[in-house]
Amino acid sequence: MNSKKGNRKKIIYEKPEFEQKLVDLARVTRVTKGGKQLAFRALVVIGDKKGKVSYGLAKGKDVTLAIGKAVDQAKKRMIKVEIVNKTISHEIGHKFKASRILFKPAPKGTGVKAGGAVRVMLDMAGIEDVVAKIMGCNNKINNVKCVYEALTLLKKPRVKKINQEKDKKIEKKNKEIKKEEKAKLKEKNNKDNK
Repeated sequence: MNSKKGNRKKIIYEKPEFEQKLVDLARVTRVTKGGKQLAFRALVVIGDKKGKVSYGLAKGKDVTLAIGKAVDQAKKRMIKVEIVNKTISHEIGHKFKASRILFKPAPKGTGVKAGGAVRVMLDMAGIEDVVAKIMGCNNKINNVKCVYEALTLLKKPRVKKINQEKDKKIEKKNKEIKKEEKAKLKEKNNKDNK
């Protein structure tokens, strides 16, 4: 009696680099001389929930092919989002074609108050507290592109720059004070030697 339990290989699944979420899947057709050609269009949003996010839009003859193409495309246009205390650094409104979206930073514990494709994009970016309002059309593709462009326009908070400048000034003053003290010590040593 041979037991096959010892011969089994353990399959180890690696956690993917980015999480992915399918936002929209549509069946599209192209009319040719020979008839209609069926294809699938996939809109995929990927992100690591730590500030990196992207989207991909691709077509394929098969659903899995379309999703795979969209993910590959998304990896090529990855952006880093400025997140401050799990929210955005400032209020921003953006327009892309007919889509208009307004983003506002929110206090801790608010959550992501946004609709549809905007919520998915913000979740994948790792923004936990934000209020967003879609004011234009509700086309998922245009809304995702609008969010993507708005996130690229987010600026770093100015507070850090001001603090860094203050720190540099303080360091400069400390160096000047040390130089003056050294100069005074040298003068004292010279006087004592004479």
